[in-house]
Amino acid sequence: MNDRLPYLREKVSKLTTAPGVYRMRDKNNKIIYIGKAKNLHNRVISYFRDTEHTPKVEKMVSLVYDFDFIVTESEYEALVLECSMIKQEMPKYNIKLKDVRGYSYIRLSDGEYPRFSAVMNEQKPGEYFGPYMSHYIASQTVREVNRVFLLPTCNRRFPEDFAKGRTCLNFHLNLCMGVCTGKFSADKYRAIIDEAKQYIKDGSETSVERLTEQMGKAAEELDFERAALLRNRIAAVKKAAERQYIIDDDMKDTDVIALSQGGSEICAAVLCYRNGRLVDRGEYFLGEAESISDMYEDFILEYYSNEQEILTTNEKSGETLTENNKQREIPREIITADDLENADILEQLLRERASHAVDLSNRKRGRGAKLVALAKANASDSLALKLGRTGKEVNALEELQKLLGLSFTPSIIESYDISNTGSETMVAGMVVFENGRPNKKFYKKFSIKTQVIQNDYGSMAEVIERRFRHYLDENETDEGFKRLPDLILLDGGIGQVNAVKPILSDLGLDIPLFGMVKDGKHRTRAIASGGGEIAFPANKSAFFLVTQIQDEVHRFSITYQRSKHKKESLSIGLTSINGIGEKKAAKLLKFAKTKAELKALTVEDISKLLGIKIETAEAVHKYISEL
Repeated sequence: MNDRLPYLREKVSKLTTAPGVYRMRDKNNKIIYIGKAKNLHNRVISYFRDTEHTPKVEKMVSLVYDFDFIVTESEYEALVLECSMIKQEMPKYNIKLKDVRGYSYIRLSDGEYPRFSAVMNEQKPGEYFGPYMSHYIASQTVREVNRVFLLPTCNRRFPEDFAKGRTCLNFHLNLCMGVCTGKFSADKYRAIIDEAKQYIKDGSETSVERLTEQMGKAAEELDFERAALLRNRIAAVKKAAERQYIIDDDMKDTDVIALSQGGSEICAAVLCYRNGRLVDRGEYFLGEAESISDMYEDFILEYYSNEQEILTTNEKSGETLTENNKQREIPREIITADDLENADILEQLLRERASHAVDLSNRKRGRGAKLVALAKANASDSLALKLGRTGKEVNALEELQKLLGLSFTPSIIESYDISNTGSETMVAGMVVFENGRPNKKFYKKFSIKTQVIQNDYGSMAEVIERRFRHYLDENETDEGFKRLPDLILLDGGIGQVNAVKPILSDLGLDIPLFGMVKDGKHRTRAIASGGGEIAFPANKSAFFLVTQIQDEVHRFSITYQRSKHKKESLSIGLTSINGIGEKKAAKLLKFAKTKAELKALTVEDISKLLGIKIETAEAVHKYISEL
């Protein structure tokens, strides 16, 4: 809690509604956060309201001692000023890109017969290409170059190992030119290496054009052997391109950006296409955010800042060094997975930085949409790895957030179902899914106490009230009851939702609440809210997650109901024996919880446990043996 909130709220009440930049300062007058706003009053006051923020924002607000602001003529001027100030001040709570892998290079070794390899930094002599944000891209490019140009990948050394031993399997599979045969001079090999270098630098499309021109020239000169070699090389380039989505007229100078959110953690992925070829990719963890749309804008501004961090290694000491000496290239097209509210002013700023046209867009169909999905998968997979989850689980929670209109992805989901056999056995089950997976540690069972006859609405209201009164009880020690879910899903439709909403309201709890509607075949059909039903796309990850939740809560509650019904039926049977009352029956069933455990008891065991005569124990033993 910040003791300065009354002062800060009073100061904000007098703040202008004009666009501008605001700076949050701590008690030492140090700037801890810089932001921009098209309406300074509305934006700044949002920090100091009595509403829930993410832990990161909550922490930042608790440290704010004062703030100042600068009014600008337009939203664009506020954006430019914000970028400049962030770069100068580097505030603690503004995002800083964290690339989890560092940078890689493609190394061409020295010697008469050099080889390509993917390395993490520049250590050994040779020619280097890069840097690449992703070691995967560097390695993939090396494999592609070796395959297209039939370069050797074995451990033999040339020319020392010419004509020594048999040719390898790659040669017989036409995956290697066979340098080991000694038929390739150093000059001829170097010419092929030069073509491979151009392929790395220019990309597939340019290489195909150049190789096609060379093939035509060779044919004109009646050098059919070389023409055939170039024809095969063109086919290999195109095959590699098709497999990796490389050649594409729409992707000549394009970056594709997608963000994925898991709980409060966000990861961004960037796919870089140059000359129609995927040349690089990177994933960055951005920390916590209240709005993923705002984070898109912050990420783009930070990513296309003036300099790019490059990792190098001191050859003498082996120490890894950081250099900020490479200008990050701004492409002519940037495709994002979501629409950006301030796309026009972002475009204007990027154009000024790049000194050329920049188109910032969102593709929902066609080739661009597939690449957006690929970038999204990269971000989800990296985030899933950090969270210990699968990319499918991360995607499902993010889709569910959008489907239900939640402000953040739900980490903890509680689901409830009522199960009964008429009015005889009425129970409820509560299951908990955490980060997309069931967490059975926190499952709960409820026996309905207030309903005399079957009443699903009344039973659901009772269970929800009992569960959250446990939460509000200061003396509660059960960990499962002492935490709030991010989302509640009831097995049922609008009726269940409307029966429960007043309970949460009376308890002063604001938790997103929805119902899971089934069709006539007991399959998940839709999501119910207080205002109606939300259509459920059956091919989305969120659909499979909700179906899994609904199936699990139904299984858990009905298993409990059947178990309790059998126990109560058994108890009634036992109390029909003279000398056995409800307390003795309950004591026996508490001691032996399964039919097998009951049948394992001897007459003497029963007599001793219940403190009854041998004759009565024999009657109990006979009843159990006939079950």
